[in-house]
Amino acid sequence: MLETSARLLRLLALLQSPRPWTGGELADRLGVSGRTVRADVERLRSLGYPVEATRGSAGGYRLGAGAAVPPLLLDDEEAVAVAVGLRTATGGSVAGLPEASLRALVKLEQVMPSRLRHRIATLHGATVAVPADSPGPTVAAEVLTALAAACRAHERLRFDYTAHQGAATRREAEPYRLVNWGRRWYLLAWDVDRAAWRTFRADRIVPRVPNGPRFTPRPLPEEDVAAYVSRRASAAAWRYHATVTVRAPAATIAARVSPAVGTVEPVDDASCLLRTGADTVESLAVHLGLLDADFEVTGPPELVAHLRTLADRYAAALPPPGS
Repeated sequence: MLETSARLLRLLALLQSPRPWTGGELADRLGVSGRTVRADVERLRSLGYPVEATRGSAGGYRLGAGAAVPPLLLDDEEAVAVAVGLRTATGGSVAGLPEASLRALVKLEQVMPSRLRHRIATLHGATVAVPADSPGPTVAAEVLTALAAACRAHERLRFDYTAHQGAATRREAEPYRLVNWGRRWYLLAWDVDRAAWRTFRADRIVPRVPNGPRFTPRPLPEEDVAAYVSRRASAAAWRYHATVTVRAPAATIAARVSPAVGTVEPVDDASCLLRTGADTVESLAVHLGLLDADFEVTGPPELVAHLRTLADRYAAALPPPGS
């Protein structure tokens, strides 16, 4: 039979799993009687662990959420996963999160056995992160928390918003999802005043309190919310937009185009329309060339002119026929 202190730690580890345990299951796992299990549960409660007990066929013991964070018991793989996640978060886009992640990582590594510290150090030493093209914006953790809480509670949000062009507006919206794309966070919401779906940059949102009334959720604009938001966020930042007729089946081109780059609509079995864009006509021309299919462009004029320049340049680069 396990000694009392060791048995309590084993019991605590079992209760931290996301499932209820009956008294009989815990007794079998620990090799003790049901009476001892009940006594050990009371000991954990006296130490501040919120052990919940429910009756019925689906009932049992489980560790609930408490007013304070109790010590956690992690197995080797869980400890390594947490450490890797914390180290990754030190380069995050949430204000204050890198510093908090680093402090938590130091505390975790201090209590780790040497075998786990060695595994994490080996992984860190063999890993090279590709730096971001630019530092990017940061969003306050309390803003993300407020947005997430409103999404979960189905409460209208009132907030000040700074648009891409710098104009400040006051908005009221029904929030649905937070989407993290790269170093940016976006809120997908139904704009009440405009009666349309909108995507808002979280770092440009200043929530107003209190929230508005609860609302009845409406169907989302698309099942794939991440693709929907990334597509709209990309399009909002494009300087040049183009609708291109591509001489290939829509399914073929859709497989080659990320939702963040454009949308594809079938015209017939052998052609489709690609609605796309980019910050520069040079990069837009490169994307079109990578489609590996014939295409026709009617605008914008800057793109047409650039493609003509490229056509002349490529033609001049070829040797004369028959040479």
